[in-house]
Amino acid sequence: MKIDRNDIVLSLGSCFSAEMGRRMAVSGMEVCCNPFGVLYNPASVASSLLRLADGRPFGPEDVIPRDTNPVREGRPRKAVSPEHRPIAPEGGGYVSFWHHGSFTRKTPEEFLEYANAALAEASSAFHKAGTVIITFGTAWVFRHIERDMIVSNCHKHPAWEFRRERLDVEDIVSLWSPILERFSDRHFILTVSPIRHLKDGLHGNQLSKATLLLAEEALIRKHSNAEYFPSYEIVLDELRDRIWFEADGAHPTQAVMDIVWERFKSTEQIL
Repeated sequence: MKIDRNDIVLSLGSCFSAEMGRRMAVSGMEVCCNPFGVLYNPASVASSLLRLADGRPFGPEDVIPRDTNPVREGRPRKAVSPEHRPIAPEGGGYVSFWHHGSFTRKTPEEFLEYANAALAEASSAFHKAGTVIITFGTAWVFRHIERDMIVSNCHKHPAWEFRRERLDVEDIVSLWSPILERFSDRHFILTVSPIRHLKDGLHGNQLSKATLLLAEEALIRKHSNAEYFPSYEIVLDELRDRIWFEADGAHPTQAVMDIVWERFKSTEQIL
């Protein structure tokens, strides 16, 4: 498959997708990148893509206070039960479980105005886009128990509000197969972020990445409008030496991203 430089490209997913989107924009391409902010898990990316397709705006029911359990004077406060939680957070602002923390605004009204403007612009771009780049970061998810919703970000809400789960291959395929069928006129590029999620533990991270790789393999075998780009393998197999990573041992250096970008341009034959 080829990407025409005049095509509109939508890029959704982890911070790796944001980096690729930024580089395409710098090269002169029209790119809509992460209109909900950085997303890490396949379920959140799927629900966000469907919301772009439907164009359904966010409402007051989606707004939540961010940081309901802030740290004060170096010591964490005890989590408060829902009935005693303040309506307005202490300096946290407002956001939604659909969004990255970068969307936080001072009031619910400001958040809704900002989020819906981004949604409207991205929804328009999606309906014109010929190529959609999807980057999965982790198969681990947090489900908000009361809302029964897999969240994009916990926004520092108390741990008891969530249940931690790991999606399996069948979960991911069942989420994404209908999307690839519905939008069969789009060219989907599926990739797995090479950035390690060390909070999951080394073994947990490996299980997560393996799940994502197997799910994407199943999807590209089933759908002719989807292809796989091996960003994960380029970084962790070809460029596996420690010098290619930042001090945290998880994020690749800009030199690595330069190499991946050149490979992406060559593979996708950007015209």
